[in-house]
Amino acid sequence: MTTCRISTSESPQDGVRRAPIGALVCAAALLAASGAMAQGPPPAQVDYTEALERELSRTVRLNGLVEAPDVSFVAAEVPGLLVELEVREGERVERGAVLAKLRPRQIELALEAAKARLDEARSREKLAKRQLERSRELFAFEVISNDELDDSETELDAWRARAAQESAAIAQLEDRLSQTVIRAPFRGVVARELADLGEWVAVGDPLFELVSLDDLRVDVPVPEQHFATIAPGAAAEVRFEALPGEVLTGRIAAIIPRAGEQARSFPVKVAIPNPGGRIAVGMLAEVLLPTRGARQGTIVPKDAVVSSGRESTLFVVGEGDVVRRVPVTLGQGVSGWIEVDGNVQPGDKVVMRGNERLFPGQQVVPRRAELAAP
Repeated sequence: MTTCRISTSESPQDGVRRAPIGALVCAAALLAASGAMAQGPPPAQVDYTEALERELSRTVRLNGLVEAPDVSFVAAEVPGLLVELEVREGERVERGAVLAKLRPRQIELALEAAKARLDEARSREKLAKRQLERSRELFAFEVISNDELDDSETELDAWRARAAQESAAIAQLEDRLSQTVIRAPFRGVVARELADLGEWVAVGDPLFELVSLDDLRVDVPVPEQHFATIAPGAAAEVRFEALPGEVLTGRIAAIIPRAGEQARSFPVKVAIPNPGGRIAVGMLAEVLLPTRGARQGTIVPKDAVVSSGRESTLFVVGEGDVVRRVPVTLGQGVSGWIEVDGNVQPGDKVVMRGNERLFPGQQVVPRRAELAAP
């Protein structure tokens, strides 16, 4: 701020106080400063590039719902008393992580008994084997009959079978014992707890609902008139109302050739990544599906788009290096560029750096940015 200190002097001739010449200079400086303030801030330095025209595939914009490719009701494989709950609703778990445990004591006791029977069977088998060898020697000297030799062989076969039977029982019990520890079949999030601690659960009783969030899908109902134009494997752009300004690139994973009975639409599954796990099952998504055929469209760098809520705008450099604000509707992406629909033409200078704090009518110092065209 410019300030002036003005003093007056009294003329000795007429006794009138007069302002010195310095006061007039100070007043002029104040007027100049106020004029500079009225002109506004200095021009902003920005980088720009020209909007381009490109041949684009035709698209259709539809809404869909996010769904998980893997949803599992994790159930008990053996009956038992639920004695431990290792996870709670909302927790993320890795594949193979322990979710809960059943009381294993009854199976452990049965396993101990089966191992004892196996030891007895093997001991009997060894004894029967020695008895058979002795019987063969006696039979060679005609001391015992053929029937007695057969009895020795039968005794050995019986204990061998008994040992094999007990080994199988032990393997079965060990498997049942491992099933008292309930593990996650895949990496995901515990959506619901379906059993309480201390509850007796039977075989098949669900304990948890587990949802995979790693690779999601968007279920898009496609109207009948567009069904034949959708190409499997094609890239599709996905936006979410809950994540304004964020655009994900998905891929058409499946086209279900069966229409709904009421809406006459065909389900199309678009696979999408889920970085950071921010996308949840059931979210509403807007999907830009490519269709067969080509058209001309205007594209700009994605950095040129300023998003605020659900509104997208550009700043275009006009005459006198003054910018204007242009609302646009976003279309499909093209290698770091994006299609825009609005009052912008190919060749217009769109600001791509320094556009966050611009306002309509502001003067800028534009500098052309070197950016590879798609």
